[in-house]
Amino acid sequence: MTTTTDDTAILSGVLDRWQAGVDAHQPDRVAALFTEDAVFQGLHPYSVGRQGVADYYASQPLGMKAEYRVLETRRLADGIVLGYLAVEFSFTDRPPLDVKLSVLVTRVAQEWFIGHYQVSRLEQA
Repeated sequence: MTTTTDDTAILSGVLDRWQAGVDAHQPDRVAALFTEDAVFQGLHPYSVGRQGVADYYASQPLGMKAEYRVLETRRLADGIVLGYLAVEFSFTDRPPLDVKLSVLVTRVAQEWFIGHYQVSRLEQA
């Protein structure tokens, strides 16, 4: 495993704010964590840019919460970190949904933003 403490801290710095925005049902707050040209693939057709991210999270049910765990990281270059995570989305009216999430975070000036977000839902055997 090549996960480093620094890379995990970088991911957590962005994803803790993502989780807080998701949990508070604040789509614009979540979208602000993405680059202007972010490729976003949730469980619906993909979008490019912050507006697509905001629209996606605005469509999610009130009371949805996210809990993530970093599984792997890779430092692809200076200012670029790849993360692979397990995420559980919980709901008030149905069972939780477990997904895998790949994110690419990039440093713009002194801030880190999500430039790519890809969810995979793996069926249980």
